[in-house]
Amino acid sequence: MAASRGVILAAPSSGAGKTTVTLALLRLLAQRGVAVRGAKSGPDYIDPKFHEAACGRVCLNLDAWAMTRARVAALAEGGGDEGEALLVIEGAMGLFDGAPPDGRGAVADLSRDLALPVVLVVDAGRMAQSVAPLVAGFAGHDPGVRVAGVILNKVGSARHAGMLRRALEPLGLPVLGTMPRRADLAMPSRHLGLVQAGERADLEDFLDRAAEALAEGVPGDRPFDLEALVALSTGLPQAGDAPGMVPPAQRIAVAQDQAFAFAYPHLLRDWRAGGAEITLFSPLMDDPVPQADFVYLPGGYPELHAGRIAASEVFLTSLRAHAETRPVYGECGGYMVLGEGLVDAEGTRHRMAGLLGLETSFQTWRMHLGYRRLRAGQGLMQGDWAGHEFHYATTLKAEGEALFQAWDAEGTRLEDMGLRRGHVAGSFAHVIDRA
Repeated sequence: MAASRGVILAAPSSGAGKTTVTLALLRLLAQRGVAVRGAKSGPDYIDPKFHEAACGRVCLNLDAWAMTRARVAALAEGGGDEGEALLVIEGAMGLFDGAPPDGRGAVADLSRDLALPVVLVVDAGRMAQSVAPLVAGFAGHDPGVRVAGVILNKVGSARHAGMLRRALEPLGLPVLGTMPRRADLAMPSRHLGLVQAGERADLEDFLDRAAEALAEGVPGDRPFDLEALVALSTGLPQAGDAPGMVPPAQRIAVAQDQAFAFAYPHLLRDWRAGGAEITLFSPLMDDPVPQADFVYLPGGYPELHAGRIAASEVFLTSLRAHAETRPVYGECGGYMVLGEGLVDAEGTRHRMAGLLGLETSFQTWRMHLGYRRLRAGQGLMQGDWAGHEFHYATTLKAEGEALFQAWDAEGTRLEDMGLRRGHVAGSFAHVIDRA
């Protein structure tokens, strides 16, 4: 296997089954002895954990909106042993879908910036010959984005596969495989995306079943052409200097469990590379906050575990004690836990840490979604940042000094985001990189 090569799996739209196909491919490559690692385009916390489970290597996010080209190239290259593994990037949304106004940050940007070929995953469940103009349109839309092959998903039968293959023959693009339509390969989801990998007791069995389904293809059709997929991968560009995120302190305590699962791997890797010592702890297990200079509460699903968090007196008491003299920073779910109370979907209010003048509720949902430019003029998180906001919480009260000035992807000034009080700060934004 050649070192530092990659390929992108993308689709015409969301819902085509990219994640299932990507996981099947990662597990299949690993089973066949190919060193492989996954990456996910854009701001996603959930899919990367599935990638990691499928192939046994940490999955990083590659964000063409929030990161510079040099930063994306450095993360894609991996370095060390990781750089010797085939990189399979799972795209988000449709191939050319990105942030307004011009689609910046789309999977297509990664293809151009990294000069990697695209394998188009097509949901063929409700089409036959119409697959040809669809694929032709995507393949010819942008000369800087090379569609090098096709995987047909949700194919109903060998007869269906034959019609699809014959329709695509004139295009000269290889059909690498056909994934059968199977109810047991559906992935359960909730309001922020898929149910987390750590919550699925059947995960290993699911990954093996998906890999087997991809390898064998639709019964009566050809098996998946794994050698052809590896052969069409291309070399990654040599990464130049791309400094990572500077650690906020020498000793950092990071909350990590099912309620606090949304910490970017590249962020923690940057902090470690910068010499920081990171200690993980679980608020849901009522762990005390470890001895540290800085506490980080990532996002996650505190609304699903609000009762347990409110009852975790050891965690809350130690967090309050830490905050008296040393910094605490919370993002999205972590930000809500720093507030005074959280109202769950049933209308029950749960007491939180009380370190910020914040009350939030899930009794009435309102989606907040989009990239954010952020600026903190002083204190904790000082500087300019690129981030993302995605949550359904309603803010009932937010009293105190704002943490960030904020702008959306189109440069429109938004209301200030977050709060800061003493050594404590947080907001609904997930910071991705320095702006």
